[in-house]
Amino acid sequence: MRIGAFSVVDGFPPSTGEGRDRYQEVLQLSEGCDRAGLSSFWVAEHHFHDGGVCPNPAVLLAAASQRTQRIRLGVLVSVLPFHDPVDLAEQYGLLDRLTHGRLNLGLGSGYIPLEFEGFGIDPASKRDRFDRTLETMLAAFRGDLVRGAGPSSTEVRVNVRPQQAPAPPLWIAVQRREALPFVARRSVSVALIPYATLDSLEELKDEVTEFREALPAGSSATVSAAFHVYAGPNVPLARAALQRYLDARRATQSVHYLEKVQRDARHADVGHLERSGLAVLGSPPEAAKQIARIRETGIDELLGIFDFGGLPSSEVLASVRAVGDLL
Repeated sequence: MRIGAFSVVDGFPPSTGEGRDRYQEVLQLSEGCDRAGLSSFWVAEHHFHDGGVCPNPAVLLAAASQRTQRIRLGVLVSVLPFHDPVDLAEQYGLLDRLTHGRLNLGLGSGYIPLEFEGFGIDPASKRDRFDRTLETMLAAFRGDLVRGAGPSSTEVRVNVRPQQAPAPPLWIAVQRREALPFVARRSVSVALIPYATLDSLEELKDEVTEFREALPAGSSATVSAAFHVYAGPNVPLARAALQRYLDARRATQSVHYLEKVQRDARHADVGHLERSGLAVLGSPPEAAKQIARIRETGIDELLGIFDFGGLPSSEVLASVRAVGDLL
């Protein structure tokens, strides 16, 4: 099992974020992950709220590419319904060249109501928009003639295409179990966020098995799953930061997490999340034991969410180093 890192680039509650440069912290985190030997570093796309303050992952990852050497750089996810497919193909084609072929491209259809409202998009149309945008973007990566989303757009051929041909490796984020077979049949890797949707590691193991059973013969698609991770001596500090993060996700109207909490209010409590195995908080030896239990689910890559809820950057970077020492 590989270990990478995933930053939601949350803006912190005001009481913990005051005077901090969130983007510089994320860039320092990318450098720390690169030095620690982690496999990948991903950032999320979000709009119009403090739950995520990176509206353009390509820009942030381009900056990270100039400060890292070997680590793969990913977006988790590019929200396809919000974008013109030709624009996306150009952005990520250029980014793959700037990273010298280190780009991982995660895709999703969105789940925050405010974001759909801000873009004036009916959430009921998101699956159709996702499929059409993906089809056009992949055609553009191949060098085919394509049309943008505008009603009067003409056919064009993108002139800056990815270094990784015919496209960067693709992941699709899944937050509903019934979507797993559909992603598998595309032979595309899947990204999961267990804390927001699942009740236990056993449930995650079942989802991994279900996904793999639905893959076409010979597929090389993989499973990545994101967990909050802290490996260090200040566990109460990390626990308080994670509780702030969970509270902020509810305030952001994170749909799938809200549904989970509505089913069982215990899921809003960080202690319950720890006991379920869906968060890693402990000293380095304790964290190693928890990571070993996650490995038993069969996932291919654990994506550590290290920078959550205003946790001090010094603690975040030390935690990354400690996890790197476990590799």
